[in-house]
Amino acid sequence: MPEALPPHLPLLSTSARWRGLAAAISTITAVGIALGLGLPLLSLLLEQRGISPAWTGINTAFAGIASVAVTPFVTPLAKRVGTARLAFWMVIVSALCFYLFYVIEAFWAWFPLRIVFHGAVTATFVLSEFWINALAPAGRRGLVMGIYATILSLGFVAGPVMFAAIGSLGALPFAIGTAILFLAALPVLLARDTSPPLDGGHDRPFIRFFLIAPMATLAGFVFGSVESGAMSLLPIYGVHIGLEPGNAALLVSAFVGGNVLMQVPLGLLADRFERRQLLALCALVGLFGALAIPFMGNSLPALSILLVAWGGIIAGLYTIGLTHLGARFTGANLASANAAFAMMYSLGMLAGPLAMGAALDTGYPPAMPWTIAGFFVLYLVVAYRRMYKPEGV
Repeated sequence: MPEALPPHLPLLSTSARWRGLAAAISTITAVGIALGLGLPLLSLLLEQRGISPAWTGINTAFAGIASVAVTPFVTPLAKRVGTARLAFWMVIVSALCFYLFYVIEAFWAWFPLRIVFHGAVTATFVLSEFWINALAPAGRRGLVMGIYATILSLGFVAGPVMFAAIGSLGALPFAIGTAILFLAALPVLLARDTSPPLDGGHDRPFIRFFLIAPMATLAGFVFGSVESGAMSLLPIYGVHIGLEPGNAALLVSAFVGGNVLMQVPLGLLADRFERRQLLALCALVGLFGALAIPFMGNSLPALSILLVAWGGIIAGLYTIGLTHLGARFTGANLASANAAFAMMYSLGMLAGPLAMGAALDTGYPPAMPWTIAGFFVLYLVVAYRRMYKPEGV
């Protein structure tokens, strides 16, 4: 007996729905593995070619610029060519670009190449998350998004592990990354019949979703800021407070470990309780957790325990934020809402490291966690204003 789907979706059997979910999650996880492999690989290749760290950083920043630039156009383009078809070709484009980074030696050409590569990857993320959110059963949407976020996190972890195993010399790592991306297109092709249509609801301009759903979209910005800043700068913070570099790097492992462990439990909570309250609670824990970091001193065990719990709970901003969008919007509006969430996350990835890096530059290590706390204060102010408005998320 087919489970009930939202009215804008065609009737799918339970097996077809889960096949579509598995396909979308598999595709985006493979892309995550390739990104986890590719980001350090590209930086090291530029260093081997004599490019300065400053120029490498500028080139890397074009990834965020591409993400912000592409997201408004994903939904309109998908409405014209179809979700599955666009996702398939975006994965193919990203695979071709991945290998071109090895082939093309002219550094100036890496700037447009970064834009095309990360634009295609961003479109794949937006479409896959829309696909997952649309097909997830209403009563299990939080669980499904938690499973997706957990598997994606493991994919991001697997990429660097693979990089450590195969190294950065020669064409082999690029060939492996390209092959992974080509394989990522296969699930989309096999499950294209489960692709959700981009209709239903009232079509709204992309920018409207920042005003219609501020708690959900701002959750993407805050989590993007804190996650990217923490993963980039926690090792530097650790060194500044007196940890050995190797131990300082373990702070990132603790943060990511909490992210992996807590996504499914948080998703289950999102299926049972009011999601706006859960988002506010995650931000409140984020605020007090950030303020607690300096009080751990340079004790690696104390910092690690705190970061596992803190990193896991604030990851709920991502999982519960996406779950809430899926519960509220359908069709093209859901795709646009997911794109707005992705744009805010990308903006956070730019803002977080800049703000936290500037805080560390003051020479006073607690300034970094205080800056992190500032992002959560911003979110809680918005949450306070929107919490009890029935039309707001």
